[in-house]
Amino acid sequence: MRIRPFRGYRYRTDKPDVSAVVAPPYDQIGPDAQERLYAMSPHNIVRITLPREEPGRDRYQRARETLEAWLADGIWTPDAEPAIYPYQQTFRLGGREVTRRAFIALGEVSEYARGIVRPHERTHRGPKQDRRRLLEATGADTGLIFMLVDDAAGDLAEAWDPRGDPLAEARDLRGETHRLWRLTDPGAIARLTEAMAPRSVIIADGHHRYETAVEYARQRPGARDKMMAFCALQAPGLAILPNHRLVHGLGDFSLEGLARAARRWFDTAPLADPLAFEPAPRRIGVVSAEGALEFRLRDEAFDAVAWPAGASPAWRRLAVSVLHEGLLRPCLGITDEVLDAGTHVDYVADQAEAVALVRRGRYQAAFLIAPTTAAELAAVVEGGELMPQKSTHFYPKMLDGLVFHRLEE
Repeated sequence: MRIRPFRGYRYRTDKPDVSAVVAPPYDQIGPDAQERLYAMSPHNIVRITLPREEPGRDRYQRARETLEAWLADGIWTPDAEPAIYPYQQTFRLGGREVTRRAFIALGEVSEYARGIVRPHERTHRGPKQDRRRLLEATGADTGLIFMLVDDAAGDLAEAWDPRGDPLAEARDLRGETHRLWRLTDPGAIARLTEAMAPRSVIIADGHHRYETAVEYARQRPGARDKMMAFCALQAPGLAILPNHRLVHGLGDFSLEGLARAARRWFDTAPLADPLAFEPAPRRIGVVSAEGALEFRLRDEAFDAVAWPAGASPAWRRLAVSVLHEGLLRPCLGITDEVLDAGTHVDYVADQAEAVALVRRGRYQAAFLIAPTTAAELAAVVEGGELMPQKSTHFYPKMLDGLVFHRLEE
């Protein structure tokens, strides 16, 4: 992976705290969060990454006008010299405090066929069209692509270890802490650049943004570099949460009917407390208005599931694969085409929230699954396969607005 430093645009303030102007990635922002971000500051980056819909106004053009006004007024200005930006996220997981370390640089975009950048899940056309229109309107690279890189020896982590106080710090909407440093030493940058050159990377978050950048670069060869955050695959703070499935709009759904249809492969048992349930790759919790059941895939039935042709053992062992191929597709008719249409399935990483939404009548059922591990992800990607969509939820999300890049500068 070829990387290089860049002159990042940052919010100009006398204080390191920039919490008021940062935002989660666009696809993590619902209507309530969007309103909250708008209220935090007239300069919050959400006005560029996810502008409000307003009757009679093109929101992409409005994003461009907003950005141009900010730059003209010196609200966001570029650093004096190119830099690589060490980035740390400190958060609580399982009752303990964890810090995930990464660095932000420009990375060359390339076709997946070259094997330098490797995806891990399928994408949708709609989000890519949206990101392309925003990119064309603003010429600004505001969203990070989260990349994983093999660093079993630990040499990369040493190369980007920050020194001194951070130049920016923020708390996200969940209260997690994000800190940014600037690395400008030519020797340190050269060592990091050389260490990255022979390595390939895996996209953790940002598949739609990456594929948009590849398409954009086909038309504009001067825009082949995309802002990326690189994290070691072995990082202790690499937290992957499950994306539980929430089903709605199925006319004839019932928990009893699902259990009947799944009987050929699954054993079922009452699930007394869905909040305390611990899913496993072959153990799925299903919660509906009728109650809750545990679905356990029988060992002797594993090979009998109608797996896609060519699916590897690593792919079939994923909890999300067991759910899709063992329950959603054969028992409920939720195919890849239905998932692409986005008509019957939503996703949430928090198990308690999934259960609460069903109990409030917002959804017909919640399917509680185990998370994908980093080792499982790497095994599937190494085999050249793609996971089902929304197979991973990396936590916490990397913020927009700590730093951004202007294309073709």
